[in-house]
Amino acid sequence: MKRRAFLQNTLAACLGATALETTAHAASDTTAKGRDLYELRIYTLKAAKKPLLDDYLGKAFIPALKRLGIGPVGVFTESVDPEKLAVYVLVVFSSAGQCVTLPARLAADAEHQKAGADYLAATAADPVYERIQSSLHLAIEGMPKLARPDASQPHLLNLRIYESHNERAAAKKIEMFNTHELPIFQRVGLTPVFFGQTLVGSSMPNLTYMLVFPDDAARKAAWGRFGADDDWKKLKAMPEYADKEIVSKITNKILTPESYSEI
Repeated sequence: MKRRAFLQNTLAACLGATALETTAHAASDTTAKGRDLYELRIYTLKAAKKPLLDDYLGKAFIPALKRLGIGPVGVFTESVDPEKLAVYVLVVFSSAGQCVTLPARLAADAEHQKAGADYLAATAADPVYERIQSSLHLAIEGMPKLARPDASQPHLLNLRIYESHNERAAAKKIEMFNTHELPIFQRVGLTPVFFGQTLVGSSMPNLTYMLVFPDDAARKAAWGRFGADDDWKKLKAMPEYADKEIVSKITNKILTPESYSEI
């Protein structure tokens, strides 16, 4: 009973007490069906602080997660303006337990503490970042596992978020990908890295996914082929899948992977 209480309390701290019941149910489903869990962190920081964050992520955080059997971990950057950056960190978990226990395990990892000393010792007067936004996503049934791109080859990532006006509409968009849209994506060169139903985060309900391309020209060409695809035209013409009925907002981000990123 003590262990159960500890896990529940830690999960509440990690994900928010109001989301505990939903997340626990999703975690059970993950174990049963072998679907990944994804945490997406967004660090907002001044450009001058990026070397310190890179040093921590590349030399302390990612090696610690590797020792714990967690990953891969992707790190991507978006330029907000000349003096401000957003650094996206994608962590792949095979179970909810890995997510629940991660903060405590990092705190107890002497190698992590030593390698990340400068980052961890930042003062309130001189912080590394402004804040971290974090969201948790459950892989959809049509793509239960992350498809890891070759990080040694040049590539860029396209992060997209489809918000819906309610849970029914969001479920319909996920159904659309599970049953029809994913094969079209793959055929036209919209190569997916992951698709995740957002369990905890902002702007819910939403579907968050990531695509990979060798360069921006390839990205634009693939989206052009998708828009002209006959199967896609038939699919979007179906009343139950019309964007105006199930998608209320689309966020589109072009991200550049860091040299030490595993994705």
